[in-house]
Amino acid sequence: MRIIALSTLKAFWEEHPAHLDAKEPALAWYRHALRANWAAPADIKADFGSASILRDGRVVFNLAGNKYRLVVWINYAYRVAYIRFIGTHAQYDRIDAQTI
Repeated sequence: MRIIALSTLKAFWEEHPAHLDAKEPALAWYRHALRANWAAPADIKADFGSASILRDGRVVFNLAGNKYRLVVWINYAYRVAYIRFIGTHAQYDRIDAQTI
């Protein structure tokens, strides 16, 4: 998969030192996603059973033992994943994962 944009992940822990513990889990997800070939939501569920599949290609991943949420929009046809959001559960609760 092609992942856009790693900078969103980096900004999260660099701009908020309290979230530095998200770095390794987020990078582990990133490395895994780079090697993945997700052609359908079922492929994601096979890799990440706890991932939540939303409408229109949106997927929510749990990171760092479910401490953080990662929202990604996936274009399955082109094998591209767009990182839309990373944050704590409290931050996630304040957004609309379907539109962010």
